[in-house]
Amino acid sequence: MQRSDFRCFHRLRVRWAEVDMQKIVFNAHYLMYIDTAMSDYWRALALPYEASMLALGGEIYVKKATVEYHASARLDDTLDVGMQSTRIGNSSCLFTAGIFCGDRLLISAELVYVFADPATQTSRPVPPALRAIFEGFEAGAEMAEVRTGDWNTLGRDAGRVRTAVFVHEQGIPADVEADIHDISARHAVLYNRLGMPIAAGRLLQPSPGVGRIGRMAVDRSVRGAQWGRQLLDALVDAARARGDTEVQLHAQSSAEGFYRRAGFAVVGEPYEEAGIAHIAMARKLQ
Repeated sequence: MQRSDFRCFHRLRVRWAEVDMQKIVFNAHYLMYIDTAMSDYWRALALPYEASMLALGGEIYVKKATVEYHASARLDDTLDVGMQSTRIGNSSCLFTAGIFCGDRLLISAELVYVFADPATQTSRPVPPALRAIFEGFEAGAEMAEVRTGDWNTLGRDAGRVRTAVFVHEQGIPADVEADIHDISARHAVLYNRLGMPIAAGRLLQPSPGVGRIGRMAVDRSVRGAQWGRQLLDALVDAARARGDTEVQLHAQSSAEGFYRRAGFAVVGEPYEEAGIAHIAMARKLQ
């Protein structure tokens, strides 16, 4: 087993509460590390777990877990936990996990999951859609696609994501979140392989040659897996395609680092909008 076998990793640092008197990770914590990495695997698939299982009509249950210990992890080690879907049967899925410190394999594990009826916990065949997602991910396929269009085309799905993030999660009043600019804006929605919208944003043109990106929202259960960056890149590409030479945005201050990594720079002083700290940023387009 090597790092190159895995497409999905979760990185963590060993904490004091996870080690024994010898400052070696207590053996049971390795399964916790693997279970945590499994959450990242679902994010890499662009699948909000709860909503996806509801759409698929079942749940995934652990049937068997086998762990092999090759070497110990110690206090303050930085570990990378790799997850891979190895085999899909009729109702079961075999996952392989590897815990690495650098390139050194410390722990290898196999976990058998069974797709089952959540009410009776009796097994069901793995849905073809889920099977295709697992196989596609391990083959290197894209797990989500961006669609752009007007409000009539994408408004329902964009509004669903934005309401969940801005209204329900952040407490912004619904009449503030939605405005008249939605009708004239170019919208982008990111869909996973189940056709579920997981991220949304819009592009305005406040003046000739200038685009303004706004209402950027990503479903909280899949954040941190680059889906926001894929959506942002699509909106920047749409601005470039129509001839804009600059793109502006008003970012929530907590997301400033995200936009800096995408090439945006701060152009003004911090301010508050809807009770949330914001900062104006811009990026020149070539």
